[in-house]
Amino acid sequence: MPDSAQEAWERWERRGVTQFRQAHYLQSRGRQVLDDELPDVRDALLAAGAARLDLIELMPPSIADRGRRAGDERFVTITGRRPMLEHVVARAAEAEPGLEVRRGIVAEELLTTQLDGLPHVTGVRTATGEESRADLVVDAMGRRSHLPRWLDGAGARPLHEEAEDSGFIYYTRFFRGSEPPQVRAPPLTPLGSMTLLTLPGDNDTWSVTIYISAGDQPLKRLREVDPWTAVVAACPLHAHWLDGEPISGVLPMGGIADRFRRLVVDGRPVATGLALLADACACTNPSLGRGIALGLLHAQGLRDVARAHLEQQPGEFAEAWDAETEAQLVPWYRSTVRTDRDRLHEIEALRQGLEPPRPADRDAAVRAALPAAAAQDADVFRALLELRCCIGSPAAVLARPGLAERVLELAGNGTMPAIPGPSREQLLALLA
Repeated sequence: MPDSAQEAWERWERRGVTQFRQAHYLQSRGRQVLDDELPDVRDALLAAGAARLDLIELMPPSIADRGRRAGDERFVTITGRRPMLEHVVARAAEAEPGLEVRRGIVAEELLTTQLDGLPHVTGVRTATGEESRADLVVDAMGRRSHLPRWLDGAGARPLHEEAEDSGFIYYTRFFRGSEPPQVRAPPLTPLGSMTLLTLPGDNDTWSVTIYISAGDQPLKRLREVDPWTAVVAACPLHAHWLDGEPISGVLPMGGIADRFRRLVVDGRPVATGLALLADACACTNPSLGRGIALGLLHAQGLRDVARAHLEQQPGEFAEAWDAETEAQLVPWYRSTVRTDRDRLHEIEALRQGLEPPRPADRDAAVRAALPAAAAQDADVFRALLELRCCIGSPAAVLARPGLAERVLELAGNGTMPAIPGPSREQLLALLA
């Protein structure tokens, strides 16, 4: 582990974290978990230069009711670049009594025995042959977890897995300046067949990301600095984000899958003594910035379920953890997959010069209309923030009495001007 957050940014290699030097953001729900469980980590993040962001202050000027309300503090977060955040968490872990962190040790397979007709995980074997025994083994290996292969080697039935490529390629560049850029458009701004993502970082840094459909071959020139810069400069509400010192080139990232794995299949675990955590269980398109917040929330739930059920029969713990995951994590996974699909279908239609597809049902129509409606109404704006910040569950927020009707009414009134940016023809000309 490097000695400082700056060294972490410059030279730390985290080969298991694909997006380690991509755009990064901690949603407000993650900050809430830090407040409740790890205030020392929260304070260390602030001491390391994390940015404080109050999303209510980003309310669009088109909203007339701009007064603050009780509970608005839930939308405050602290955030920064991923290397800084991981460095702070790693230092806190090193200092935690009773916790041993061993770096550079490669786990290679599961240790198992048979219990109630199922493989029961009792530990792991490392690449050097060392055996580490445990009451519970937690797979926190993220998107690249090899767990299915390990379970197969232990004679377990296949776990449940569903996966699809989110279909996006990201092109990110980082900047530093004396003060962060003024926010003049939503941090996540769809602009025709591309999307702009602008995020504050730590220590007077920020990032600008353009992401596109992976099949949009002409737009892949965005991997080059000059075309990338020209496209951002052509977006009137975003061009000023270029007014800083570049501290990276254009960093590409693709092949990001939305994936969900589950150990309970047909009502019975495929193995016991094992828990899937965070991205190893459900990983999603990182443009929505939900990964760390949902990982913290999931870990909080694992602690509670382990306290209540780990000393019971192994099958009871497995079923309780599956139920907790289904309640706390899976709705966010489903919501993100729907958002990815909707946006990709819209992009593909625009690339072909077609009208974007009409929503398939009323729920889809409400989801599609929500951003435009949120720019006109303080209540709808807060509802959108609850969804974006992982505060209110997607089903509960959208089921509030009158919300769907209000969203459709506002989105259909035709009073909201489009956010300016290059047309498809202009975009292709900039990249030609």
